[in-house]
Amino acid sequence: MQKTLHIRTTVLPGGRIEIVDQELPVGESVSVVVHSSVTKRRSAVEILKEAPGQRLFRSAEEVEGYLKDERASWEG
Repeated sequence: MQKTLHIRTTVLPGGRIEIVDQELPVGESVSVVVHSSVTKRRSAVEILKEAPGQRLFRSAEEVEGYLKDERASWEG
């Protein structure tokens, strides 16, 4: 008879996982499927796009224009 186990575990050092179930027969061949909730790594630009009040410039000219306008607003 086929048995399905749903076990939640933590990845151990070296990328190892451990599954313990006393009902698993010793020496029996089993199939293991691992689903990970790891998200993909994001670039610094992707993170900055989500930051509140973020300023993402595409060129040095855009930075210069922004700074010029900002300085002009101070002199008001």
